[in-house]
Amino acid sequence: MSDQHPITPPPELVQQWINEEDGLTAGHIATQAARWGADQELEACCEWFVRDWTDIETADNLRAARRPKPPSLKEQAKFAAAVLRSPDETCSIAELQQHWHIICNALEQLDD
Repeated sequence: MSDQHPITPPPELVQQWINEEDGLTAGHIATQAARWGADQELEACCEWFVRDWTDIETADNLRAARRPKPPSLKEQAKFAAAVLRSPDETCSIAELQQHWHIICNALEQLDD
């Protein structure tokens, strides 16, 4: 019997992560491995719903809840504009500048 945990990245994938960072940061590899393992577990749970309960909708809802899509640039810009319109006292200059850059990036994506 193998001592390898069922959620262990294949050696080729680990090597790819090492190559991405020239082997300099163990943190990057650990993060990638944790994400990969979490994705494997999520997919196993979703497959279980479908296989044992034929519940594709619940599997899709679980996947969407656990791996939400990041907000679009448009959504980020709308939020940034709202913050810039009425910043509260907790906003630092750096945060305000970051919001400004998000709006500028969104404007650059618009067609002329």
